[in-house]
Amino acid sequence: MAAKHATPLQTMLVDKDFDGEVFPHEPMGKHTSYRIGGPARFFVRVDSISALTQLIGVCDREGIEWMIVGRGTNLLVSDEGYDGVIITLGRDFRSHVVDAEAGLIIAGAGATLSSVVQDAFRSSLAGLEFAVGTPGSIGGAIRMNAGSRDEWIGSLVRDVTTYSPSRGLTKRLASDIDWQYRHTDFDANETILECALNVEIVDPFFIRGKMEANLAKRKRTQPLNMPSCGSVFKNPEGASVAKMIDDLGLKGTTIGGAQISEKHANFIVNLGDAKAADVCGLMQLAGTRVQEEYGIELKPEVRLIGFE
Repeated sequence: MAAKHATPLQTMLVDKDFDGEVFPHEPMGKHTSYRIGGPARFFVRVDSISALTQLIGVCDREGIEWMIVGRGTNLLVSDEGYDGVIITLGRDFRSHVVDAEAGLIIAGAGATLSSVVQDAFRSSLAGLEFAVGTPGSIGGAIRMNAGSRDEWIGSLVRDVTTYSPSRGLTKRLASDIDWQYRHTDFDANETILECALNVEIVDPFFIRGKMEANLAKRKRTQPLNMPSCGSVFKNPEGASVAKMIDDLGLKGTTIGGAQISEKHANFIVNLGDAKAADVCGLMQLAGTRVQEEYGIELKPEVRLIGFE
């Protein structure tokens, strides 16, 4: 039974029939690849579309901030945390189906990108080799159009199913979505639920060779053994952020427990006890130096949560 003066949100979250799991005052360092972040007011895993729409509806009616996160691989949460509801997609959103005959993969937004890549390989389906070794969820990859300027997940999309409080459930064709380098035009309150990806049957030895080459390059050039968010800044047109930061002599620079990686200058790694403020300090340092030297304003690729 809910407390006498419980809010509608609190009442819903303690209801035994709520289809999900609730973690109040949950440290976000447990849910990010950076292993950094203060507590969220509530961290909620929703296991069905009904739980998702119910939770978002209550938050909107109460004026409580909320946001959807995936596997936390592209997040930096402030040391003070987030005074709102962090929502992640559970059970009903984590499956995917491979239809080799139709050349399609239907994937829930909560499915891991790595599991989809591996199942595509096992079915001799090409298209996702560029994403081997990339952490995170399918929904996160779609929202940020994961990939490079040469290969990106948006180029494989047939359609995306989303939910927003204003429009409800919507199926958007790929042609209706603005795909740009590490950017899409999904609204902030538009939750990606599922997508259909076009793939094609090819020689599995071709797929294996491309995946092995891509994975070897990642291991050679990126600090995969240290907590990070991947690339911190987006590459400007025709320029490499890593090269600019490296040429400025900033590789290895530390603030507190954070370091500009000695292996890849567009990675800021957690040496073990980093705070979000340490990472932000290095971001500000690199951004200021690049602006002064090259006249280029760096744009964060990492998603910042809980910062003013």
